[in-house]
Amino acid sequence: MTSQSRSIVVLGSTGSIGTQALDVVARAADRFRVVGLAAGGGRVDLLARQAAAYGVEAVAVADTGAVPALAEALAAHGARPKILAGPEGVAELAAWSCDVVLNGITGALGLTSTLAALEAGRVLALANKESLIIGGPLVKRLAAPGRLLPVDSEHSALAQCLWAAGPGGAEAKAVRRLIVTASGGPFRGRTRADLGDVTPEMALNHPTWSMGPVITVNSATLVNKGLEVIEAHLLFDIGFDRIEVVVHPQSMIHSMVEFTDGSTIAQASPPDMRLPISLALGFPERVSGAGPAVDWTTAHTWTFDPLDDEAFPAVALARHVGTLGGTAPAVYNAANEVCVEAFLKGGLPFLGIVDTVERVVTEHSAGPASSVEEVLAADAWARSRAAELTTA
Repeated sequence: MTSQSRSIVVLGSTGSIGTQALDVVARAADRFRVVGLAAGGGRVDLLARQAAAYGVEAVAVADTGAVPALAEALAAHGARPKILAGPEGVAELAAWSCDVVLNGITGALGLTSTLAALEAGRVLALANKESLIIGGPLVKRLAAPGRLLPVDSEHSALAQCLWAAGPGGAEAKAVRRLIVTASGGPFRGRTRADLGDVTPEMALNHPTWSMGPVITVNSATLVNKGLEVIEAHLLFDIGFDRIEVVVHPQSMIHSMVEFTDGSTIAQASPPDMRLPISLALGFPERVSGAGPAVDWTTAHTWTFDPLDDEAFPAVALARHVGTLGGTAPAVYNAANEVCVEAFLKGGLPFLGIVDTVERVVTEHSAGPASSVEEVLAADAWARSRAAELTTA
């Protein structure tokens, strides 16, 4: 470890993003050291093993009922970090003394941790897109320049394209369009009529990425891409009429920026989340060997197709929600989380996910999102209404 190593807190350490972030740290042990880990509570033995392996100062578990099992597992692995419990404990760890907080928590639960990290003045590597989307004004108000770094591969790509444009090129007036790529998920090319018999097993079979069940289903419905459109708007201050989605099944181009002079800059790499994770952790420096590079000695065919809004209406709905602003994005996100859970349990058809989200959004009168209480109230209403509709 060098004196210049960067201290890291990883929230959601037992999930897909968290485990890959720890792999980045392990590969660059001279660059990073982990001081804190947080998880939901469902995989306490893995959390304990991670805490022992990285010698962390503190661990947090969102489920207070998991504390006894965690304490036992930590003792079994010879680790003795401070244990923090409950959502408040996770938020306390988000404000822990460190250089970078990586928020890899899934869903709206990540909002309080995002705000806690930013309020504490930490650099925030944000994989929890939901917290920015539902708490946009709150998050942006706290995010000092250079302290909110995207971990999503698409937004990392957009940021890299804007950085590559150089002085003046990254200004909004020089940008004609942000072009967000989508793999198309497991149902690319299908019509709406073809999606009536989709099962959870089919939806969880993503052709490119290995992710958790909620994100994987969101990729199948393209809700995830809708959330990314809202996130791109908030991160880069580009209007929704200048953000497009194109289907790129090879997932080698992670997004593009088209400039007013007609040029387009694209970021290309094999699909591997360790690259955007490493860039967010090490910014402004790159981490050598973080992920594989494109093999230019072999032939490649990369294709791009327009999005079928009839089969996958989630992106158009997200544009509408983003334009409404206020609490509307929180309602979109919350209703979707409930609908995905209902679908995975067999209580809602695949097409019913976005159809139900649209109904909840339509019923909601968007108000301001100027406080956490307002955001969480809209979130709670949307969850309750979606639950009513999915159990009717």
